[in-house]
Amino acid sequence: MIVCFCMEFGIYSFGDVNLDPLVGDGAGQQLANTIERIRLADAAGLDYFGLGEHHRPDYAISAPATVLAAASSVTDRIKLGSAVTVLSTEDPVRVFQQFATIDLLSQGRAEIVAGRGSFIESFPLFGANLGDYDALYAEKLELLLALNESERVTWQGRFRPSLDNALILPRPVGTPDNPGKLDIWIATGGNPESSARAGILGLPVSYAIIGGYPERFAPLFDLYRRAAAQSGHDNAKLRTAIAAPGFIGKNSAAAKDTFFPYWAASMARISKERGFPAPTREGFGDMAGPRGAIFGGSPNEVADKIIATHGHLGNDRVGLQMDWSGVPQPLMMKSIELFATEVAPQVTRDLGPKTQSLPATLTPR
Repeated sequence: MIVCFCMEFGIYSFGDVNLDPLVGDGAGQQLANTIERIRLADAAGLDYFGLGEHHRPDYAISAPATVLAAASSVTDRIKLGSAVTVLSTEDPVRVFQQFATIDLLSQGRAEIVAGRGSFIESFPLFGANLGDYDALYAEKLELLLALNESERVTWQGRFRPSLDNALILPRPVGTPDNPGKLDIWIATGGNPESSARAGILGLPVSYAIIGGYPERFAPLFDLYRRAAAQSGHDNAKLRTAIAAPGFIGKNSAAAKDTFFPYWAASMARISKERGFPAPTREGFGDMAGPRGAIFGGSPNEVADKIIATHGHLGNDRVGLQMDWSGVPQPLMMKSIELFATEVAPQVTRDLGPKTQSLPATLTPR
């Protein structure tokens, strides 16, 4: 199958806070740092900046829409989205209104990336039953999509009061291809059901790849595209993204040495909570190698990995999370600059904009 391809490059962040008070910035400073990072990404020519929602002491961002609204006032062209909105414990009406407002403020640059989240703190915080995990997400996604389709909505479900010809305002600017509509993505960490759902709905999908080998996600990309084709959606109009750890320095070894302790600190906390083995330098080295999920190293090295991963997955966007456990601001700013000025041009020269064939395994059957 031949498609016209142009890779998008982005950053995503949770506003990581280094929990060591002697070396880390607090939540307020991290929020200020985040705005400066978004401003730089916009000025440097990156395509997207996403902010995730968490309700924990090690992350500063619990209300992405608020931070994205602030970012809209200091940027001109970069797309601003969630990464992710934990839709299961949100009110879809308020989510829609918040992001429609961001879309108006930014003149059409807002995106919602809707997911279930990788942590469960929001369930007790907002009074949701974890036993309704799947049903909550399915119902609230259904409502969010209905709100996006029409300013007058009649709807009834299990978890929220019904709507009877409710007027839903404001309405977003939208994009040239989809005026008056928000750009809504599905986020998944590799759940086949989520891939199939996104394909059936014809929505773009973003895969969080924080471990293992990205090439192993190829069957999920294939499932997504086959589900879309079988549901009558034009495969050439589908969009896919990967979100992965990454950090870029002028020198490969120095970049990895710099990034490792911050990545390891985050992974150690998560591993302890979930009963996983503690991260090791050896494991990090494998993940930062040519096939692994960490896009870390020199600009050439990271560009080569993005190109190789695209060869397996056919993804349209790559987003890197660089600020694990509060990587210091000067290092973050330099990594963002290198991503925009050296990595992105190299990948674009090799992959697009041009027409090209998708890998055979990704062609709809």
